Amino acid sequence: MRVVKKAEERRNEVLDAADELFSQKGFDGTSTNDILEKVGIARGTLYHHFKSKEDIMDALIERYNVRLLGAAEEIAADKSIPVVERIIHVVMALNISGGSSNEIMDHIHKPQNALMHQKIQKVIINGVTPILTGIIREGLEQGLFNTPFPYECMEMVVIYANTVFDDDMVQMTNEERVLRIQAFVFNIERLLGAESGSLMHIMKVFGNGNRGVDE
Repeated sequence: MRVVKKAEERRNEVLDAADELFSQKGFDGTSTNDILEKVGIARGTLYHHFKSKEDIMDALIERYNVRLLGAAEEIAADKSIPVVERIIHVVMALNISGGSSNEIMDHIHKPQNALMHQKIQKVIINGVTPILTGIIREGLEQGLFNTPFPYECMEMVVIYANTVFDDDMVQMTNEERVLRIQAFVFNIERLLGAESGSLMHIMKVFGNGNRGVDE
C-alpha cells in the first residue's frame, strides 16, 4: 500500500537527502535523479514541493539560516554575558572564520558547492551584521565603544572576516594569517572607538597569534 506523508514531512525528507548528497557529491555533481532515488519518490512529487534543484538548495540554505542565526540571536540576547564575550560567542556560533569542523561550513567549502557558498555568505553578511550591531549598541550605552556608525562598522567587520578569513577566498601562510588577525582586531578597536587592547580576546575566534601588536 502506498504511504502518504504530510507535505512538511516529505519536504524535509527531500532536504535531508539533498543535504547528504550535496555533502558527498557537491551541488553541481548531484542530479535530481539522485535525490529522487534516495528519497524514493516520483519526479512529480518532487516538483510538487520544489521547482528545481536550485530551489531545493535555497530551501536548504534557509534551514541553515535558521540554525546559524537562531543560535547567534540566542547568544546575543543573553544579557548575563559581557558585551565583548557575547561578540566572541556570536562569531564562534556562526563560524565566520570558516576554520573549524562545523558541518555546514565544511559542506559549503567544497568546490562543487560554490553557489551554495556564495549564498551562505550573503546570509551571513545580511543576518550577522544586525545581530552584532545590537550588541555594539549595548557597548555604546556602557561606554565601551564610541562610534556614530555601529551598523556600518559591523558590516565592514563581517564582510572582511567572511572574505579574508575564508580559506577559499584568500590563501595565507600561518604567519600571514597571524598578522591579518592582529591587524583585524587592532582596526576593529579603532572603528568602534574602543580602548586599545580591549578586544584582543576576539583573536581566539580566528586563532591565536603569539606576536605582539605595536600600539
